[in-house]
Amino acid sequence: MSQPHIDIYTKFGCGYCFRAKRLLDEKGADYHEHDITMGGPKREEMLQRAPQARTVPQIFIGETYVGGSDELAALERAGKLDALLEG
Repeated sequence: MSQPHIDIYTKFGCGYCFRAKRLLDEKGADYHEHDITMGGPKREEMLQRAPQARTVPQIFIGETYVGGSDELAALERAGKLDALLEG
């Protein structure tokens, strides 16, 4: 079974973004990073996918909206992240 598509919306210099990417890297997850530092169409895409989002990172694993870095870390602590990454 293949890993689900992962999107992470980030901004330059964001410590929370770095933390989330580091956890995904440690898990060996391939993800697509979208830098929205300067706004643009990817920021609009993020807001359409998660209208309540005003901070970064915003993380999507497959069809699942994870939220931010804290939510990703909570999934890891709860032992649920691996299953989500496996699809």
